[in-house]
Amino acid sequence: MSNHPNDNPPDPARRGFVVAAGFAAAATIHAAQDIVERNIDLKTADGTCDAAFFHPKSGSFPGVLLWPDAFGLRPAMRDMARRLAADGFSVLVPNPFYRVSKAPFTTAAGFNFADAADMAKLRPLMASVTAPGSGEKDAAAYVAFLDSQKEVDKARKIGTQGYCMGGPLVMKTAAALPNRIGAGASFHGGGLVTDKPESPHLLTPKIKAQLLIAIAANDDDKQPDAKDKLKEAFASAHLKSEVEVYPGTLHGWCVPDMPSQNGTSIYNKPEAERAWTQLLALYRSAL
Repeated sequence: MSNHPNDNPPDPARRGFVVAAGFAAAATIHAAQDIVERNIDLKTADGTCDAAFFHPKSGSFPGVLLWPDAFGLRPAMRDMARRLAADGFSVLVPNPFYRVSKAPFTTAAGFNFADAADMAKLRPLMASVTAPGSGEKDAAAYVAFLDSQKEVDKARKIGTQGYCMGGPLVMKTAAALPNRIGAGASFHGGGLVTDKPESPHLLTPKIKAQLLIAIAANDDDKQPDAKDKLKEAFASAHLKSEVEVYPGTLHGWCVPDMPSQNGTSIYNKPEAERAWTQLLALYRSAL
């Protein structure tokens, strides 16, 4: 796999990301087995969060916290969680904007990122969870919920994955709960590297999880040094990690309901499937 965080040969644990992919299919829950989906309300430090919890009908599995993108808890995120549950995980998808209102808020379909009015709908929602301390408090509540469920194997580490704005929240979660989070994956995460003292990449010394950072090509075009700073931070903290730019992809390429951009589909199914394979390999290796 390309773009290792340093020039040294990958260690066995990092190679495990790839090796694990080879047997991931064998570990997948049979398609005929029921997946249970529950809408729940859970208490946080700042109120009550509406969320969805997915797990195989029987058994106990590693827990996963799935951070949505700026369009929040909706069918596309539920589908991802359902698919992940079929692969043998118990998955929580919160409404990250519960401080503002219950989900859903807006839809990705027809949304125009270049339209000021459309963007104005998202900014206050995003600000409610990206404010200093908010994501960390929420992460503690979400992980506590997972650990209270019989469908979650508490002897295993928890994984967390995030899309777009969820990428930084993955980093915050892993830093806030280092002894519980074993794997974190960011897909086209926005703002992982900034010039501010609270930049997510500066949280690396607090993190113990294995990390996967999948970067959109057009995000890399806008901030080409971000991948290098991430690699340096991970190497300095001696973290097992993968940092990869996905060629030809647009910001949001992993999410099926993303709108088109200038007539081009943002969702890129072949590359989204490759990212999913990487995610499963990470989870099989680290959880």
